Amino acid sequence: MTPQETQISVIDPISPAFERVKTILFRPFDLGKWFVIGFCAWLACLGSGGGPSFNFPSGQQRHGLSSGEVLDHTKDFLIENLFWILPAAIIVTVVIIIICLVITWLSSRGHFMFLHCVALNKAEVKVPWHKFKKQANSFFLFRVVLALIGFGVVMLLVAMLAVISVLLFAGGGHSNLLAIIFRVLFKFCLILPTVIVFTLIKKFTLDFVVPVMFLRGTTCTTAWREFWPLLIGNKGKFALYILFQIVISLAVGIIVIAGVCITCCFLGCILVIPYIGTVLLLPILVFDRSYTLLYLRQYGPSFDVFSIEPAVA
Repeated sequence: MTPQETQISVIDPISPAFERVKTILFRPFDLGKWFVIGFCAWLACLGSGGGPSFNFPSGQQRHGLSSGEVLDHTKDFLIENLFWILPAAIIVTVVIIIICLVITWLSSRGHFMFLHCVALNKAEVKVPWHKFKKQANSFFLFRVVLALIGFGVVMLLVAMLAVISVLLFAGGGHSNLLAIIFRVLFKFCLILPTVIVFTLIKKFTLDFVVPVMFLRGTTCTTAWREFWPLLIGNKGKFALYILFQIVISLAVGIIVIAGVCITCCFLGCILVIPYIGTVLLLPILVFDRSYTLLYLRQYGPSFDVFSIEPAVA
């Protein structure tokens, strides 16, 4: 029976995912195991905060200055202080890029370490760190390239928006209204869909391509080539999966917010502590990873990370 003929459900994996959480974290309860798996989860979650928001100048007057005057003052300030602004900007940019690359690299290793712990019910750090080095490095390179492409595409769209907005605003009168309408349409018709596409690529890579890499011992692009026909052949099912993931995220968010409110923000103060917060949220993280693996398992035994010993190339 092919995956297209198999009954695929977004509901069925919920119960076994809860059972997986109980088995890994509570049968028996082992605080040391929590801290080891929590460390792997913490590495995986590094740098996984919210994405950037794109806000553009509104063109309105502020503090009695027109947009042209603001640009003139800014230009004069930059020219007068260029001797130190340029080197400082370069240094800060390089430092930020290095930090982001290190975080992404550690996170890529952490994803395979955490997957190893959940799939095999093992609290290990050293073994998966070395065992999945090749896959993690490939995943890291894929994420960097994807980020660069996404950033380039979005910046190109932003530049197009900025140029056309300036041209429309320069006309004055009705052109200002047209510029505002154009910017709104541009954001929702081009920039937002672009961000959604790259977000979906990232989501599918984390949820499904990484487990395929885990099982086959292949690179990220090779795993994507295997997953792509499955995705194309089951577009409706994966669309439903994404929608259900949104529902799960909202439910988890409500539970966490309720817990913070009930404890008078005490829980929130603990959750923001690096690593400790991840350990406290470990049941949610293990459930989320287990759910994605159990959903993928419905497409055939070859995608079952719980019963197949992962290969390492």
